[in-house]
Amino acid sequence: MLLELSIRNLAVIEHVELHCKSGFHVLTGETGAGKSIIIDALSLIAGGRSSADLVRYGSDKASIEAMFHVKADHPVWEAMSRLGIEGDAEEHLIIRREISAAGKSTSRVNGQLVNLAMLKEIGSWLVNIHGQHEHQSLFNTEEHIRFLDLYGDTEIAAYKSAYTRAYGGYQSIRKQVRELQETSQKALQMADLYKFHLEEIQAAKLKPGEDEALQEEKRKLSNAERLYQNSADAYELLYGGSKGLDAISRAMQKLQDIVSYDNAKLQPLAEQLQSAYYQLEDAAYQVRDYRDEIEFNPARLDFIEQRLDTISSLRRKYGDSVEQIIAYATKIEAELSVIENKDELLQQLQREEQQALEELSRVADELTRYRMAAAERMAGEIMTELRELQMERTQFKVHFNTEHERRFTPDGADLVEFLISANPGEPMRSLSKIASGGEISRIMLALKSIFSRIDRIPVLVFDEVDTGVSGRAAQAIAEKMSKLSGSCQVFSITHLPQVACMADVHYLIQKTTDGARTYTQIHDLDEQTRINELARMLGGVEVTDKTLEHAREMIGLAEHKKAVMTSG
Repeated sequence: MLLELSIRNLAVIEHVELHCKSGFHVLTGETGAGKSIIIDALSLIAGGRSSADLVRYGSDKASIEAMFHVKADHPVWEAMSRLGIEGDAEEHLIIRREISAAGKSTSRVNGQLVNLAMLKEIGSWLVNIHGQHEHQSLFNTEEHIRFLDLYGDTEIAAYKSAYTRAYGGYQSIRKQVRELQETSQKALQMADLYKFHLEEIQAAKLKPGEDEALQEEKRKLSNAERLYQNSADAYELLYGGSKGLDAISRAMQKLQDIVSYDNAKLQPLAEQLQSAYYQLEDAAYQVRDYRDEIEFNPARLDFIEQRLDTISSLRRKYGDSVEQIIAYATKIEAELSVIENKDELLQQLQREEQQALEELSRVADELTRYRMAAAERMAGEIMTELRELQMERTQFKVHFNTEHERRFTPDGADLVEFLISANPGEPMRSLSKIASGGEISRIMLALKSIFSRIDRIPVLVFDEVDTGVSGRAAQAIAEKMSKLSGSCQVFSITHLPQVACMADVHYLIQKTTDGARTYTQIHDLDEQTRINELARMLGGVEVTDKTLEHAREMIGLAEHKKAVMTSG
């Protein structure tokens, strides 16, 4: 549930704080007082679009901060973990959103900076806002299948996943078939070019790393004379007559002659000199062997230079290295094989396409069957909810259009539409053609009542959902939202006293001015101020003793009704 909501410099709000409780909350006040700004703030917390226009005039930025308490097994914690956001189910979840006067928005979840997509995903698990604009989703038949799948999620999900996989496989094969058919003429033109490229590369018989090895060999052959002369000189200096090793050998003999006179100091020196002698002797032999292996081969050098020129020419055409040239040859060889075997490959792909279509059709049939079963249960539940909302004669049906030409889409092969008959004897018709604003509000409330048990969203917000209703229907809507608040926290902006009297928490939104600036304030009403506000809603500008008494009576009846609903 939402524990606290802090708003600073948002529209006409300078600073307000809401300390929320469980149950049913209503927000009332005069038109234009700023009630919808509270909904805007919750929308921003849930990842809604921001605008510089929302920042209070003269302020650098607007900020909204919300603190939630969410149960440890709620899906939001798993979503946060998947997004790499730290969170402890034993602690509170805090979301902060800031909007600069320039329109830049920053968001943090538990102090960690997140982007808007991440905030939307987290917010979708915490807050669900329903306003008048959402009625349009009921008029859009393409949205109806989304409602149905949400209702039947636990049993439909596995079949929808299987369908999604089959649909993806089918579309992939279709794409290959289409590309192969569309590129046939171009492919034939490319075939000759590919053959020329492949023949030129294959004729070179390249080997990976060949160019580096040839460059190294070229350096040696080009400098063979210098290599030979220097290594020969080095060997002569080490092993020639009266040179390095000969001098060291004589020095070793001199030390051996005097070791017996000072063994403690001279013996280690003699051994060290002896070791150095043997190491230098071994090095001298290796220098000699290196000198003897040096190759003077002008013909080999010419061959290497020609080979490097060939590789350089191929690199200019086909890649920056021998490896890239070989990879290019492998690629065009495969493409050439496809072109030359196009007809055979096309037939094979068409067979695979037919098999994929048959599998897709089979999985789509399974998905349809489970959707139909869910649709029957959903219609029954909605009619039960509608009876509680004073629409007891209304018939509701989830219709599957089986007469249309079957077409596979990412959502399946079903065309689903919600139909309604508001009065006995009338045929089932589309919602958009028969339902009034008040009926649509109650149908949406019925859907929300059902989905609140499924989606586990803890905060449910209704923005003037009771517009267009009055009397018993308004009372029924109030009772339904009060009942809903038993499983989640419900907020509602309302102008109807029948709704306001059922609230567990009543906030009054008021706009004031000091002559220079306008301010919106929020008051958490106690018993007496709540009676006064309800009397204002009943009587308009002038509050009389009769409206006050009527307000007290409404609150008393509402408390009794809530007690009966709770005990029932």
